[in-house]
Amino acid sequence: VVVTGSDDHLWKMWALPDGDIIMTGEGHTDLVSGCCFHPSGTQLVTSSGDTTVRIWDFSKRGCILTLEGHARAVWDCSWHSCGDFVASASMDKTSKIWDINSERCRYTMRGHKDSVNSVEFLPFSNTVLTSSADKTLSLWDART
Repeated sequence: VVVTGSDDHLWKMWALPDGDIIMTGEGHTDLVSGCCFHPSGTQLVTSSGDTTVRIWDFSKRGCILTLEGHARAVWDCSWHSCGDFVASASMDKTSKIWDINSERCRYTMRGHKDSVNSVEFLPFSNTVLTSSADKTLSLWDART
């Protein structure tokens, strides 16, 4: 399975090796900039230039949650290995930790001096890694 974003505000999931489209996601109003599978493989998180992060459920074949709170484009997103949290990286110089169960932002990580371009959880831990256009990498403790 391959997921691709595009500048027409859609993402598409392709089956390999035949290339058939399995599912298409519509809802973002700007480019789809990042995506990551839920650890169970049942959901997908996407980030977008429209400042939102969306959770897609494959069984429901659509968006089940839109997370809003960034002031500028969201460049990247990542699931925590437990599947209850999502991290996002934004052009607004912040990253956020989202609690999917309560549907809210739990923590905003501030400190980069330029766009945060990628975010990733260290597997099975509370450590988050961000990279920025300010030419730095930062490690964060998502619990504090």
